[in-house]
Amino acid sequence: MVFRSEYADIAPLELPIHEAVLGEAHTYGDTPALVDGVTGTTLTYAQLDDAHRRIAAGLAESGLAKGDVLALHSPNTIAFPAVFYAATRAGAAVTTVHPLSTPEEFAKQLRDSKASWIVTVSPLLDVARAAAELTGGIREILVCDQPDQPDQPDQPDQPDQPDQPDQPDQGHGHRSVLDLAASTAPEPQVDIDPAQDVAALPYSSGTTGVPKGVMLTHRSIATNLAQLHPAMPLGQGERILAVLPFFHIYGLTALVNAPLRQGATVVVLPRFDIDTFLAAIEKHRITALYVAPPIVLALAKHPKVAEYDLSSVRLVLSSAAPLDADLADACARRLGLPAVIQGYGMTELSPCTHLVPLDVENPPPGTVGKLIAGTEMRLLSLDEQGRDAEPGERGEIVLRGPQVMKGYLGRPEATADMIDADGWLHTGDIGRVDAEGWLFVVDRVKELIKYKGYQVAPAELEALLLTHPDIADAAVIGVYDADGTEIPKAFVVRQDGALLDADEVVAYVAERVAPYKKVRRVEFVDTVPRALSGKILRRELRDRESAKN
Repeated sequence: MVFRSEYADIAPLELPIHEAVLGEAHTYGDTPALVDGVTGTTLTYAQLDDAHRRIAAGLAESGLAKGDVLALHSPNTIAFPAVFYAATRAGAAVTTVHPLSTPEEFAKQLRDSKASWIVTVSPLLDVARAAAELTGGIREILVCDQPDQPDQPDQPDQPDQPDQPDQPDQGHGHRSVLDLAASTAPEPQVDIDPAQDVAALPYSSGTTGVPKGVMLTHRSIATNLAQLHPAMPLGQGERILAVLPFFHIYGLTALVNAPLRQGATVVVLPRFDIDTFLAAIEKHRITALYVAPPIVLALAKHPKVAEYDLSSVRLVLSSAAPLDADLADACARRLGLPAVIQGYGMTELSPCTHLVPLDVENPPPGTVGKLIAGTEMRLLSLDEQGRDAEPGERGEIVLRGPQVMKGYLGRPEATADMIDADGWLHTGDIGRVDAEGWLFVVDRVKELIKYKGYQVAPAELEALLLTHPDIADAAVIGVYDADGTEIPKAFVVRQDGALLDADEVVAYVAERVAPYKKVRRVEFVDTVPRALSGKILRRELRDRESAKN
């Protein structure tokens, strides 16, 4: 059967994303739009609107034009949104790059996206330059630093963070977006087709394989914002703490586009540090937290939480990875909230399809919510191809709506594998729906590993492992550590006579990938289970792991 949203349908929002978000910025005027949670630097809505228009003019004057792709390679800063909207106003698509990327990973994304411009920050300039040199065809590298931004220490219970070197002097030979903001050139007037033109080009592994460029149009992202509003009407007076990365579609939507569209104030942190995070909540009287499960864990159990006044918080929403119901309850009880709620979606869905509505105080434990406006869902039988699951039966979640991506850049076959002829996107997640329409995600058929909300593609790690001269075969799956975090585990077959040990395998991978992709457990095996076609039988490996526990 087809499940439909309880909310009224909405018409697709036929606007460029910068107009959908900042079209009413003038009405908010001097209301703070973005606040640097470390330095206190503030941009009002009027300043943000003017800044993104001036930067757009500077980019256009420099040669950025419709059809170009700009790579935005930066941790969270208050400049990030201005650069994003400036690039889209100038007609470009923005491919957001993980700040932990190695030069090789960055170069691969540059080549695949055909990006010709890079905006980065000075501490990451060496990586950006190396990636540009590996790629070729980069017209200019710009920087968008915020002055006097101190480093933040790593936290062991959070996703790995890049080392932040000392700020280079400004003689690094690259223009700043501040230079562009001073441009007196005319504001670019670009004819944008919201339904066809790509606004954002994040990279996702989908249900399996290596990262692919997800073509999100202006209309798909803007419409998703309109779909979210009936279930989560946050507006003026709300103060959102933004610590999840803006480069990820969850952060870009929940922490940038949605709150700025509604006149809220976004307090920006470059990374998670427990003291800085808690102090920002207390100082800025934060009302809403959009987080991932590791931060829910910290709020539930870290002793530092008791040292701060968090009474202003009235909403905690967790997404990006599964959240244990008991952990959610522990966090809610500690903060005095009715519940810690969840949402569901994926990059290919711009990204949201399900939310627990704000007006529901006691949602069923573990639910990821109900369908948002204008969205349809089916659950496909796991046993019989083409049949819908019976009521109460588990099935693969497939979704349809105006927020579905345009497709994978340059990969029509991968797109066709993901989106069928009737427009249903096959998520690879397994779920069930109760009698009241609440969705519970219970498993997945896809191979993707979610390490603290970051996507890790097993195929990418397997290909890398096979480049080691002492490894004959390898397979990678996700397993869970003692904290309930999914981590990559490698099953490795040594070459005959090789004396390779687990530490060497871990180090080999760690030297060649971003820290969040590291293999964290290794088991040596005689053979990797494969089908006759050669496909790795990951389910067998997962069953072996389950039998051990």
